[in-house]
Amino acid sequence: MRHKEEPRLKHLPGVAGLDEAGRGPLAGPVFAAAVILPKGFHYKGLNDSKQLDPKRREELAIRIKEKAIWAISYAEVEEIDRLNILWASMAAMCRALKMLSVQPERALVDGNKLPHDMPCEAQAIVDGDAKYACIAAASILAKTARDHYMRELAPKYPEYGFGKHYGYSTPEHKKAIEAHGICDIHRRSFWPGKLYAQPCLTFEE
Repeated sequence: MRHKEEPRLKHLPGVAGLDEAGRGPLAGPVFAAAVILPKGFHYKGLNDSKQLDPKRREELAIRIKEKAIWAISYAEVEEIDRLNILWASMAAMCRALKMLSVQPERALVDGNKLPHDMPCEAQAIVDGDAKYACIAAASILAKTARDHYMRELAPKYPEYGFGKHYGYSTPEHKKAIEAHGICDIHRRSFWPGKLYAQPCLTFEE
């Protein structure tokens, strides 16, 4: 059987990669990570976090944290509703970059826009998490951190099942909103959040 070839990612030691996780969900914060990979970092299997299964993401997150310079930040739902999800994501990425113990001279940001007030030279890279090792590493740390956070929150809101769908717009989540309305970690600026300013309104697709 011929195995699928792993992606060939560009490795730029000393350059910070920035990415986020959680722009799409109806509930919970958006997380962001900044990662500087060292020279000689062995990154076999590193890829966009969305292309990895949960077990592999967790394994890679441990290795990245052991070897790299990294930081994680997030924007709560209040900031998302105030700024909109794009600029809340950008703010979280910029905070993560500034939190690094070593400040890089250059940063690569996944996407087509850059955060405001970047402390160094920066470049936006469309599909950067599939092209650069440092951005892929950031995507993994952001994703695993957000998943952990949502699992920890789940017992506080047992009726919503956040530990399973992490706040994304799944049929299960939609049924929970239909039955219980929204809770305090739902993004009110998101559909169907706008439809649920009052609890227990009828959900319509």
